[in-house]
Amino acid sequence: MNYYVFFISDAEDDLYEIYNYVATYDSIEKPDKLLDQLEQHCLSLSTFQNRGHIPPELERISILYYKEIHFKSYRIIYQVVQKDVYIHCILDGRRDIQQLLHERLLR
Repeated sequence: MNYYVFFISDAEDDLYEIYNYVATYDSIEKPDKLLDQLEQHCLSLSTFQNRGHIPPELERISILYYKEIHFKSYRIIYQVVQKDVYIHCILDGRRDIQQLLHERLLR
């Protein structure tokens, strides 16, 4: 059964920041391909929405309704609600995820 996948505005902002970072610090050719791959990985949740696991940073504080999947070094945090999948954030796993999630909660 296919679910609908939606990108929350924070996740869209994350994609924009990832694109700009890679274009600035890596090469101008890579961000388009990376963005396409990240989006396709996210959209694959329409058919495999339960394959992820609860992010350990959230599990420690008993927030159990989010899951995550990985693509390269990126962590895609999402939530399944009925027949919809909401992509909440796409974070670089090399960064301090605990701090990033804390900053988002304060916004």
